[in-house]
Amino acid sequence: MRHFLTLKDFTKDEILEIIDTGLRIKNNLKNKVYEKELDMQTLGMIFEKSSTRTRVSFEAGMFQLGGHALFLSNRDIHLGRGELIKDTARVISSMCDMVMIRTFKHSMIEEFALNSSVPVINGLTDSFHPVQLLADYMTLVEHNADKNIVAAYIGDGNNMTHSWMMLAAKLGFELRIATPKSYEVDSKILDDALALAKESDAKIIVTNDPKVAVNGASVVITDTWTSMGQEEEKEERIKIFQGFMVDEEMMTLAEKNAKLLHCLPAYRGLEVSEETFDKHANIIFNEAENRLHAQKGLMVWLDKQK
Repeated sequence: MRHFLTLKDFTKDEILEIIDTGLRIKNNLKNKVYEKELDMQTLGMIFEKSSTRTRVSFEAGMFQLGGHALFLSNRDIHLGRGELIKDTARVISSMCDMVMIRTFKHSMIEEFALNSSVPVINGLTDSFHPVQLLADYMTLVEHNADKNIVAAYIGDGNNMTHSWMMLAAKLGFELRIATPKSYEVDSKILDDALALAKESDAKIIVTNDPKVAVNGASVVITDTWTSMGQEEEKEERIKIFQGFMVDEEMMTLAEKNAKLLHCLPAYRGLEVSEETFDKHANIIFNEAENRLHAQKGLMVWLDKQK
């Protein structure tokens, strides 16, 4: 049995196999071929952090695979209201075939997985967002942009940045990260990624200059400057992140046909300009849709590892 908590735990071949499974399921769906690969199975979805895309994609995906998804918020279960994480894990995993958790502390999902008898999927923590990276890479594959990747991440050193580091380290491509000073990536996670990068010949560069990062990049990635739980920092962050907006001037430094990715929600006029977002809206919304298909591929793959 395998859990999906961070890409660090997976080999390059396993990541690509999950992507291929998702693409197969997506192509079947487009051709109106429906395979109930998780027939009669139940996914428990624990949301300590709310989300549009995570809930819709997992719930719709489980239904399309022939199973059922249960939405469980803090108001619905005793987790965080007196019951120990390990007790909740033992109970829910005895009744469900798989569990997805979207929460704050990464240590919470690690403890849950340690005590779960079924696969646990990280739907997002403050440290990592690996399911989004499956969708991102699937999108690059579909747009023939997965060869010789030179990726530039512009913005906050957050869970998305950490997950891009792990993907680059596992798949062996170049990743340049530009953040404002004092908003860099977690040093321990960076050290882990750099150690893994030695095995794959990946190149991970960190800088405080977005122009250095984006110069010649084939893929440009950005994300909101203010994540959930940081709302009181919003005005301060807007001031500090000036110069980190991905706009037309910045995109001219990248390759001519560079792809822009954004995991959404997007705040036009802050991390990305209105004009630049609109120019790349097709790939960005394909990226959003691929959360559905990549996660279906992941759930089918995890089911086969039981």
